[in-house]
Amino acid sequence: MSTRINMATTEPAGYKAMLGLENYLQSASLTPIQKELIKTRASQINGCAFCLDMHTKDALKYGETPQRLFLLNAWRETDLFSEEEKVLLAMTEEITLIHRQGLTEETYNKALQFFDEHQMGQIIMAVITINAWNRIAISTHLPVSK
Repeated sequence: MSTRINMATTEPAGYKAMLGLENYLQSASLTPIQKELIKTRASQINGCAFCLDMHTKDALKYGETPQRLFLLNAWRETDLFSEEEKVLLAMTEEITLIHRQGLTEETYNKALQFFDEHQMGQIIMAVITINAWNRIAISTHLPVSK
């Protein structure tokens, strides 16, 4: 792939704003595994190799199992994910694929069974943030580390 701009140096204020979102998410009450499931699933949908590489490694570091990562894009077809995780993944998909139908009432209401309003807001912000990072990485051709 061709070399493209480096957002951190070309647009440092914008990049710093993105890092502000990351810093906010560090203080969120979501577990590290929940955050990495969101980041990995959205990155799968968006086809972001850079982010998939980073977040699957991070998920493993936090104790996620390889099997669950291998089956993440088929989470509906396995019992390896809890009901709470399944609603988290449904939210991730519906927000990432916002053009289809958005976050449905069904998914939103089911999520309220597991998450309070603050956690719901944190999930939404986590999905928005990784989708923005995916778009930065894909459009600037960030390379996967070897």
